[in-house]
Amino acid sequence: MPWKEFTALLLLATAMSFTPGPNTALSTAIAANRGLAAAMRFVVAVPVGWCVLLLLCAAGVGGAVEQFPVLRGAIQWLGCAYLLWLASRLARSGQLTQANLRQLHIGFGQGVLLQFVNIKAWMLALSIVAGWIAGQSQWGSRLAIVLPVMVFFAFSSNLLYACVGAALRHWLAQGRRLLWFNRCMAVLLAGTALWMLRA
Repeated sequence: MPWKEFTALLLLATAMSFTPGPNTALSTAIAANRGLAAAMRFVVAVPVGWCVLLLLCAAGVGGAVEQFPVLRGAIQWLGCAYLLWLASRLARSGQLTQANLRQLHIGFGQGVLLQFVNIKAWMLALSIVAGWIAGQSQWGSRLAIVLPVMVFFAFSSNLLYACVGAALRHWLAQGRRLLWFNRCMAVLLAGTALWMLRA
C-alpha cells in the first residue's frame, strides 16, 4: 500500500475512532461507574466486533446493506432502540452501589454485537472497504494491513475513554456528581441514537 494511502487511512482511523460515539461513551461510563477492570471487557469487545464487521464487509455483506434500504433501516432502528435503552438505564444510575452497578453490566458479547447495530461502525467499515480494499489487485495484503491498524485504533480510543472515566471515578463518587455524569453520558448516547436515524 502506498504511503499516501496509508497516511489517509491513519487520518480516517483517528478521526472516526477518537470522536465521541456510542462505543467511547459506554467505555467512559462503564469505567466511571464500575472501574477500569470492569470496562476492559467492553474495551476489548469493540475491536473484536468491529474486526468481524470489517471482514464481513470485505466479503460482500456490506454491499447488501447498501443495496437494500430495508436492511440498512433495520440496523439503524435496532441500533437506535438499543442505545436509547442503554441511555435510560444509565440515566437512572447515580450511586456506586452493587444494585446500580448491575445496570451498567455490558458484557463482552453485548459489546461485540453492538458493532452490528452501530451505523457509525458500518459506515466506517464500508468506507474502508470501498477506499482501500475492494477492486484492488492485492486486496488480501491490503486487508492484512488495514485490519490490525483499525483494531489498534478501536482498542486505543476506547481504552483512552475508559481511562478518563476511571480517573474521574473517585471524584464522581461524591454527592450527586455521578448521577449528573451518567445523565450527561445518557444524553450523549441518546443524541448518538438520534443521529444514527438521520445517517
